[in-house]
Amino acid sequence: MEQAIAKNILDFRFSKYEGNPVLEPGPRDWEQKDVFNPTAVVHEGKVYMFYRAEDFQGMGIWNGTSRIGLAISEDGFRFHKLDHPILEPSEPYELPGGCEDPRITKIDGRYYMTYTAFDGVTARLCLASSDDLIHWQKYGCMLPGFRGEKDAEWSKAGAILPQKVQNRYWMYFGEGYVYLAFSEDLVTWSVLPEPVLTPRGRGYFDADLVEPGPSPIVTEDGIVLLYNGAVELAPGHPPRRRYAAGVAVYSLDDPSRLVYRSEVPFLEPDTEMERRGQVDNVVFIEGYITFNGQELLYYGMADSRIGVAVRK
Repeated sequence: MEQAIAKNILDFRFSKYEGNPVLEPGPRDWEQKDVFNPTAVVHEGKVYMFYRAEDFQGMGIWNGTSRIGLAISEDGFRFHKLDHPILEPSEPYELPGGCEDPRITKIDGRYYMTYTAFDGVTARLCLASSDDLIHWQKYGCMLPGFRGEKDAEWSKAGAILPQKVQNRYWMYFGEGYVYLAFSEDLVTWSVLPEPVLTPRGRGYFDADLVEPGPSPIVTEDGIVLLYNGAVELAPGHPPRRRYAAGVAVYSLDDPSRLVYRSEVPFLEPDTEMERRGQVDNVVFIEGYITFNGQELLYYGMADSRIGVAVRK
């Protein structure tokens, strides 16, 4: 099984769209500073891309208040933005930092979006759902009291499987280390005690940090998790890092069991817009779809713009 998976993953290569970026900051005050870290889904024959947008309100404190905007495309490359954000901070734990880094999954006809709420001190993983992708119901914090690597509440980056496995819903999540949680109803979640993906140490692209990417892909050979990895370039607060994307595969019999992990990244920062921006040396993946016969991967470019890559 592992050899079959490994052979398939060797072909998991993407070519960056020569017209990148496909989305840039706009004139509206809520997205004037930066747009990045998009997720995407196909709906009614179009691509709906949800992205993190920052304003200038928090410069020097928390970088800017974030909201989640929506852009729609008929071809996957040219997008039209809605005038107003579809999700914005409304709760105390969402202010002043805002709503960050959406990831979307469609389950049984309804859309579920995880996002990070940031109060300026602590990040908390939250959940919202929608039938039409425009109107969203918030459910609040998904993992109250989770003891991550930073403090008793810190949690981020929830990638939910699009279907049940072993009669449960599953979610890979975490920043620094990737953990696994399960649920019976998509609202109440329990976390397995040990991480299922860890940084690999010196010499690897994911030496110092790992974080889930888009919603995992369920195949007959296993659960494919595209993830973000980082290596520290220089110490500091925060440290300077280089982000790239890798692949991990987990067993369908046990979603916590890692059966394959790529040795090298399949996407990394190598253009000027990926090397220079709000955060230098970053490609950060969160949106993966199949559309018009193509597999498209949407990603943040240096936390400043949005690009897309096409699977070869």
